[in-house]
Amino acid sequence: MASRKSPAVLAISAIFLLLVHGAHSFYQPGVTPQDFFNGDRLKVKVNTLTSTKTQLPYSYYSLPYCRPERIVDSIENPGEVLHGDRIENSPYVFSMRVDQKCNIVCRLIPNAKIVKEFKEKIDDEYRVNMILDNLPLVIPIQRPDQEAPTVYQLGFHVGLKGHYAGSKEEKYFIHNHLAFTVKYHKDMRTGTARIVGFEVKPFSVKHEYEGKWTKLPTCDPHSKHTVVNSNSPQEVAEKQEIIFTYDVEFQESDVKWASRWDAYLRMSDDQTNWFSIVNSLLNVLFPSCIVAMFMLRTLHRDISKDNELETQEEAHEETGWKLIHGDVFRAPNNFELLCVYVGTGAQLFGMILVTMIFAVLGFLSPSNRGGLMTTMLLPFVFMGLFAGYASVRLYKMFQGTEWMKIAFRTAVMFPATISAIFIALNTLIWGQNSSGAVPFGTMLTLVYFWFGISVPLVFVGGYIGFRKPALEDPVETNEVPRQIPEQAWYMNPVFSILVGGILTFGAVFNELYFILTSIWLNQLYYIFGFLFLVFIILIITCAEITIVLCYFQLCSEDYLWWWRSYLTSGSSALYLFLYATFYFFTKLEITKLVSVLLYFGYMLIASYAFFVFTGTIGFYACFWFTRLIYSS
Repeated sequence: MASRKSPAVLAISAIFLLLVHGAHSFYQPGVTPQDFFNGDRLKVKVNTLTSTKTQLPYSYYSLPYCRPERIVDSIENPGEVLHGDRIENSPYVFSMRVDQKCNIVCRLIPNAKIVKEFKEKIDDEYRVNMILDNLPLVIPIQRPDQEAPTVYQLGFHVGLKGHYAGSKEEKYFIHNHLAFTVKYHKDMRTGTARIVGFEVKPFSVKHEYEGKWTKLPTCDPHSKHTVVNSNSPQEVAEKQEIIFTYDVEFQESDVKWASRWDAYLRMSDDQTNWFSIVNSLLNVLFPSCIVAMFMLRTLHRDISKDNELETQEEAHEETGWKLIHGDVFRAPNNFELLCVYVGTGAQLFGMILVTMIFAVLGFLSPSNRGGLMTTMLLPFVFMGLFAGYASVRLYKMFQGTEWMKIAFRTAVMFPATISAIFIALNTLIWGQNSSGAVPFGTMLTLVYFWFGISVPLVFVGGYIGFRKPALEDPVETNEVPRQIPEQAWYMNPVFSILVGGILTFGAVFNELYFILTSIWLNQLYYIFGFLFLVFIILIITCAEITIVLCYFQLCSEDYLWWWRSYLTSGSSALYLFLYATFYFFTKLEITKLVSVLLYFGYMLIASYAFFVFTGTIGFYACFWFTRLIYSS
């Protein structure tokens, strides 16, 4: 996964991160290590400026930083483009294992417009991101506990603000001197070295000089006023000259190339994650065992008693769920819409499953920038085959004949809803001149994937599903619908649906905090094994809660279970959105209106997808359960 996420990918990342998690993986298949000899040129690349306060990335050169003679964009995969990454070359060039002191990059005399731009980025706490040999630039932070391992923060702040020299006025200062540290692992056999770390310590230094500006006393290690000892930070003010400089130091490290991401991935707290996942497992497995034993004993008693009476040819009155066997498989209202939602849920399930497999195999390592986005996009497109099959197969069971209409609605409805919200949000991003806006060419590519690949596959799947013989109901359906008796207050559809949703949401509640923190606070999310366990827990919980409530409903002689089974587990998306709202007001510091709209817009997309996915799991669980008990 990329080292940071732009708003353009947050929706889809949230959909995935709420559902799957993979294995510890530090070697990305297909990415080979690069060996460097002494003196080899190392070219630093720059990425976008990012901020957790605005969630709007900007190109590095949107600020008047020092530029190379010619700016060259790096070739990016679709995932990187959707992430908002804009990787370009920079004037920072190192020589392998050759330390450099106070290299002068350029100077800048800002006007009022430039000063305003810098101050705005400092106010919004924007960070500068750089890359060397595919490693992101980080700032090491030593914890107060000296025995605790060093943690890292991605990138460095554009600058800082505060009071200087007793001034009552708050001033802005820019980080114009960068002290880079490049860590390398030496191969004793070949004499080459591989880069295993890229760190920086930023400074704000008002460089002083006499005569030529290229000769700086502050860069002289024998001077009293060196960069490290400077007491005069560089203020951002109109017509105040800014000179950009940097140091680079090479340090030999025992860390091998295959493990160079270990230190970067310590941004996540594994111990806390394990605690939350074990807690979720205990919360789910124990009730599951009780529910399973209760259901098996009750159903076995009901079916055995019924069969015993039949063999003795005793007249008996049917009660509970057996009493409504002639209506339980009656087609529900709006069954066409139900078929469309079930097909879309099957498509999402297939996408998540394939993505999970790639994660377990190590293809979604953070070193594979944009890999998550690309891995999710392509399976979703090709899983249109299963979406068409599932929706039309269910439609034919309801005696439907216009299968092409159902296939078209399955192919268009969910993507069109997501696209409408996405385009509206992308327009807001574009209006802010942010690099996170998806380019027009990429939008055309997505449209081609949709109508050129996904839609035809949905129709192919629908044709295959319609050609299959219709599923036969275990029992015959009466011609006249049976009247449903008055239900107890706790069996009210709205109440039972909301209760089922909150129980399902409880399966992911403990892990949800870490997921949202990873998405919205620009932290690396790499331990996909956690979300894999959450994924399994979620499926089990959706199935068992929906089956139990469906059984109680049937025992109350209410046979309208089709939509209720879907909504019972799907309503967990409502609690997901409510929790996202709570997280926004308690953990984030977003203040701009556009950023607020982006947050709630993307969380709305994630919640809608979560509704379709969990609803489909609950529906199929009840579908299997009802056919099983009535066939007995």
